[in-house]
Amino acid sequence: MKPNKPSLILFFMALLCTIIFDWTEQDFFGTYAKAIVLPAIFIYYLISSEFRIRKTEGLIFFFCFVGQVYDLMDIESSEIGGVISFLIVYLLIVSIFIREHERIKLTKRDILPISIVVVFIVYLLISVLSLQLDNMKKFNMIYTVYGIVLSVLSYFCFVSYITKGTHIALLMSLMAISYIFSDIFYIFNEYFSYSVVLVLIRDITQILAYFFMVEYFLEKARIQKPIQQ
Repeated sequence: MKPNKPSLILFFMALLCTIIFDWTEQDFFGTYAKAIVLPAIFIYYLISSEFRIRKTEGLIFFFCFVGQVYDLMDIESSEIGGVISFLIVYLLIVSIFIREHERIKLTKRDILPISIVVVFIVYLLISVLSLQLDNMKKFNMIYTVYGIVLSVLSYFCFVSYITKGTHIALLMSLMAISYIFSDIFYIFNEYFSYSVVLVLIRDITQILAYFFMVEYFLEKARIQKPIQQ
């Protein structure tokens, strides 16, 4: 067995336990299962990358951890703390896209699918932000900035996949989709009546977002390694 496999197995076991405990509404045990997720995937990343981690990736993991702690603590400041933490995560990922990826070159055949993607992203952004909810109004500006940054991140991911269709672009798109659904269903869970299905979708997509993000980091390192050599 490869050295990185046990941590990956632990990660997916934590995902399975999260699904079971969410479904059975065992919040106490669910909290412990979700607490294992990030450490497990972080260890998997460290071993897979031969313990080489750059500052940007390190900061991303740190703020993911902070955001998850806020979510698991479920205290008065959890909402704003979690939003700010993941806003920083998205900004850091966008900075990686801008700094380390080639400039996207569009062709005529890309215009239609990219236009559909842009319309879809803008529609989701406006739809979520236009929810007239009292709790959301308290942090309206922060939610707006958060939504715009996530939209920019999603644009980079989807357009990269449309124009290049590479494995790394696929991982980027899967990461973006997971974060989008995780955030949308987080809002639904916070401000609408409790639903096991909504909780399941939120937690599963959030956990899968970590997995696709790590796979993206590892694939990016594999691509860049021959160039650096």
